[in-house]
Amino acid sequence: MSFNEKQIEKLEKSGYRFVGKYGHAAVKTCHWTRQSIVDKGVCYKEKFYGIESHRCLQMSPAVPNCQQECEFCWRDLTYTQTFWEDDDYDDPKTIVDEAIKAQNNLLCGYYGNDKANEKKLEEMKSPTNAAISLAGEPTLYPEIDGLIGEFNRRNFTTFVVSNGQCADRLRNLENDPYQLYLSLDAPSKEIYNSLCRPQVDNAWENLNESLETLSSFSSRTCIRNTCVKGRNMNNPEEYASLISKADPDFIEIKAYMYVGSSRERLTLSNMPRFNEVKEFAEKISKACGREIIDESEISRVVLIK
Repeated sequence: MSFNEKQIEKLEKSGYRFVGKYGHAAVKTCHWTRQSIVDKGVCYKEKFYGIESHRCLQMSPAVPNCQQECEFCWRDLTYTQTFWEDDDYDDPKTIVDEAIKAQNNLLCGYYGNDKANEKKLEEMKSPTNAAISLAGEPTLYPEIDGLIGEFNRRNFTTFVVSNGQCADRLRNLENDPYQLYLSLDAPSKEIYNSLCRPQVDNAWENLNESLETLSSFSSRTCIRNTCVKGRNMNNPEEYASLISKADPDFIEIKAYMYVGSSRERLTLSNMPRFNEVKEFAEKISKACGREIIDESEISRVVLIK
């Protein structure tokens, strides 16, 4: 289930640090975490939700695993393993302990940077938010409920991003994340199969079941749409119908970014400009009977509430 040495070496060169014994969990510092430390900007999650970028831990407990091979994914999909095949895996406490340690090691160079904010240097040693969204599908990790619970016990906020293929895992969570995201990247089964390229049976049905499950959560919920120009920026009324099943607190409409291995599958012309994202968000918000409440032009994302 885990990566081989060559794959790990390549991923570590790109900034990953694997934690635990079994090679399925990893940390990678976010661009905005690094920018925030030197006061050059913050992530849109700080602007929208108050999450401090310099104290955000970007990680995943299931880096190799995903049931989809989305065309817009920045990962090298040759690494993707559809199912969790091993009984051996690291426990939540080990993952959290080592993830925090790995993040601190990755950021230690800023102590020698005279442009670093001294207050943030001290605070970054104790992250307060876990973005469980680095790579892979986190709900495939057998102890995802325990992982969220471990972060909760340490007074973290948790942002969990799921593709919606594990409806039972979502339904049976005893520990609610601070904010649960579902990715909704197509208005119809046909576009979903073409763009998200699911590797399991009944994937569209699984996603719809998860959308219906989302409305049962007492924690904050969000639908995220990655806009790929020429591929899925159409049929806002159909998106609205799907969103109504989930009744989320928030909807994020965000541009596909032409980075990483996605450049082998898509072209620069598939990355929408901010004004195009905003126009599409306006159509969806109108179809949903909701309103746009914030935006981040640099991240090409619009927030609907």
